[in-house]
Amino acid sequence: MLDGLMRGVIDAPLNEGGRWLAARGATANAVTLAGLVLGLAAAGLISAGGAGAGVALVLMASRLADGLDGAVARARGKSDFGGFLDIVADFAFYGAIPLAFVLRDPAANGVAGAFLLFSFYVNAATFLGFAVLAERQGMQTRSRGEKSLYFTAGLMEGTETILCFLILALWPGLFVPLAWTFGVLCVVTAGARVALAARTFR
Repeated sequence: MLDGLMRGVIDAPLNEGGRWLAARGATANAVTLAGLVLGLAAAGLISAGGAGAGVALVLMASRLADGLDGAVARARGKSDFGGFLDIVADFAFYGAIPLAFVLRDPAANGVAGAFLLFSFYVNAATFLGFAVLAERQGMQTRSRGEKSLYFTAGLMEGTETILCFLILALWPGLFVPLAWTFGVLCVVTAGARVALAARTFR
């Protein structure tokens, strides 16, 4: 829901940063992998009981790299594999954070964490399925920035997910109620995307 708004705020500085990195030899794939490593490091800290500003900063650094990889790709030239690697790294990160909370306290967080991962799985299926059919029909959009895949708008998008993860990094005791709430909203988002696909591709 907020991704379109955020693009207008972050695109210019990200593009400048991407050009700076590209001029110094950085590749988009290397930045993608750096972001994934930082994201998995944040998950590791959470699973080990870490919380607070330090974990939140690692999360933010991970997502900054996720934004910069596309900017570097635009500066150096995009590739299909780069887009593929980016979405795989994103989904690995999104799955790692709920898993970290489950590992942190399986008894308290296990059911809520499983439901959150289920909701991510269903939401991702509708997102990727829509993108495949949109590509087949030659549909294009830049409402969520210049992407390798067709991005559909939704109630829960990347911005909302990162905000949720940052809140959990600072206040891990909120995991259970927030996981249930966010998971329900992800299922609603998936249902809305199914309805959109039914109207668009029928």
